[in-house]
Amino acid sequence: MIKHGALYSGKAKTIFRTDNPEKLIMEFRDSLTAFDGKKKGEAQGKGYYNARISAKLFELLEENGIDTHFDSMLSDTDMLVDAVEIIKIEVIVRNIAAGSLARKYPFSAGQKLDPPIIIFDYKSDEYGDPMINEDIALALGLATGEELSRIRELALRINSILVSFLNDRDLLLPDFKLEFGRCDGRIILADEISCDTCRFWDRTTGESLDKDVFRFDKGDPVAAYREVAKRIAPAPG
Repeated sequence: MIKHGALYSGKAKTIFRTDNPEKLIMEFRDSLTAFDGKKKGEAQGKGYYNARISAKLFELLEENGIDTHFDSMLSDTDMLVDAVEIIKIEVIVRNIAAGSLARKYPFSAGQKLDPPIIIFDYKSDEYGDPMINEDIALALGLATGEELSRIRELALRINSILVSFLNDRDLLLPDFKLEFGRCDGRIILADEISCDTCRFWDRTTGESLDKDVFRFDKGDPVAAYREVAKRIAPAPG
């Protein structure tokens, strides 16, 4: 598969066209950002670990009946994916109160949320990714009512699969972000599932093993990402 010009460059990934209009190449970079891009950094190897984690979790979800845009890995950091029309809604699934949920609402940090909370944010840098409800999503024309119901259903199924898988690897999943897209009339999972988009905590110690390490200067983010990759997708040999 031949990599052509960049279609889009985000905070930590670059999307490239290919010689097949139905396929794109998603390159995971070593860039780190936090606080809506106000804090930036570089961490060698971070893109590699995120790619490894995402590939493994996409494969896991596919094996469990979840359609994703994942096709294959072309290199350590280049992922071949289906071209999709991204729905401009970030779906946040919360299993444990942390971050903004504990700051903005009367939840205790670390409080278990049963059932999980599903939050929709409008995917827009211009407007600061504000939280929205289904009425706003419909009024903005982001998705149909049927699509919103499907997205919520998929998010809960994905959460159940991931929580079980990660628990067996001594990892908690307090919360994580998902993005979905339209492909051939279907709603499928897109973007990535990695230390950049998930909170991963060690199940015994509660130690952060995700972007919070960079966000709050808790140590070496690459070491944290490496540890998660080791548990989720051990390197062959």
